[in-house]
Amino acid sequence: MSRKPSSKSDDLSGPLSTADLDFRDHLATADRQGNRRWIFARQPNGRYYRWRTHVSWLLLGILFVGPFVKINGNPLLLLNIVERRFSILGQIFWPQDMAIFAVALLLFIMSIMIFTSAFGRLWCGWTCPQTLLMEMVFRKIEYAIEGDAPAQRRLRDAPWTGSKVFKKTLKHLTFFALSLLIANTLLSYIIGFEDLIMIVTDDPRHHLTGLGFMIGFTVMFYLLFARFREQACTFICPYGRLQSTVLDENSLVVAYDYKRGEKRAPMHRDQSWQARTSEGLGDCVNCRACVAVCPTGIDIRNGTQMECVHCAACIDACDSIMEKVGRPAGLIRYASLNTIEKGQPFRFTSRMAVYSVVLCALAGLLAVLVFTRSPVETTILRAPGALFQQTAQGTFENLYLLKIVNKTSRPMPVELKLESPRGSLRVLGGELVVPKGQLSQTSILIDLQAADLSGGRTKIKVGVYSMGKRLEGVDTVFLGPRSDTK
Repeated sequence: MSRKPSSKSDDLSGPLSTADLDFRDHLATADRQGNRRWIFARQPNGRYYRWRTHVSWLLLGILFVGPFVKINGNPLLLLNIVERRFSILGQIFWPQDMAIFAVALLLFIMSIMIFTSAFGRLWCGWTCPQTLLMEMVFRKIEYAIEGDAPAQRRLRDAPWTGSKVFKKTLKHLTFFALSLLIANTLLSYIIGFEDLIMIVTDDPRHHLTGLGFMIGFTVMFYLLFARFREQACTFICPYGRLQSTVLDENSLVVAYDYKRGEKRAPMHRDQSWQARTSEGLGDCVNCRACVAVCPTGIDIRNGTQMECVHCAACIDACDSIMEKVGRPAGLIRYASLNTIEKGQPFRFTSRMAVYSVVLCALAGLLAVLVFTRSPVETTILRAPGALFQQTAQGTFENLYLLKIVNKTSRPMPVELKLESPRGSLRVLGGELVVPKGQLSQTSILIDLQAADLSGGRTKIKVGVYSMGKRLEGVDTVFLGPRSDTK
């Protein structure tokens, strides 16, 4: 249930004054005038929070160690958009591999759809970098410096004393330092760790572009985690809005068991559960502990909402209250709508089956594209503005520009052979060796006999070989005199 406007319009941590039924008409973090309601979320404590902490250590460790890990001399992950060079699991990919990227993107989207249709927004609460950094890093630092939610609220309302200035300065300096670390990590995934070290250690005037990106990313992350916070999930990320098209009554979500919990009422010291039951009251004692720990400020008792990231903080909070009042845990739990309403166990639906078939088909296609990918990508184009020439021996020759990309992690000697029609091919500049993961360019001359020409445009095929193994064939066109002018 949402709150009525109060004198503290930016505070979402106080008690609920009046029951509202229009919670879907406005955001939980904004009042009716559109002013921001700042969330002071209590620090969760429970089994799910401990499990999420362990998962966050693993994932954040991978995030920050990733730039240093190399496979076959190539980065574990590199998305160098500037040079259009990408390394994934040590394999080099180029813009010529766009089909692989397209299939991989479709596979990722389908994976999210099938996972969400079955298990809700576990991605958001357990593995999303935004949630991990906000809840498991920045929020914990805030708890350590300013205290839990009540202490943070008191500090906000307190006059500006030396203690308050110290705490606020320490928090924001720490936030900015962490944002700088995150920005450098992100930049290392784009330009590579070695280039990042060069930017950091060299004269900054030599790397103004890289320095500008570093400062920009730092400011962006600082504002994201210091001010914008949960608004990123609500306003920027489209996943919350898309979930309504993917979830159904069989999807596993963080759900409040309203059949067991309603009708809500506070628990009195001298009140027995038998008396509550006889009065038609449920297990929910209306303590609002679930609302107090929610990082997006919603009341899960209102049902599945766009802002819910399925972090399970409300489950831990409610379970602790149920333990104190002597009731079984699970009033709020991972469950589907059909489980709550009809007592049905989780089941694999036909829609999930269709998604799975499409997912497997895309995975198979991606595997075929990756494992049949040529280790080189060769382009042969006629030199711009160059015409055919007739040699003293009576043959005709064309000049071509050769571009060849080595997608492997080792230097590759390359040999070119004219496979059809008969003729000769010569690489200008001598032996051709393409460095690992690099693009090489050179020029080649192709000679054909007049008898092998097919009018003014003759189709030819060039074979690309390395150490005697044919890697691929490249088709191009040879220009010569028209038949009536020979």
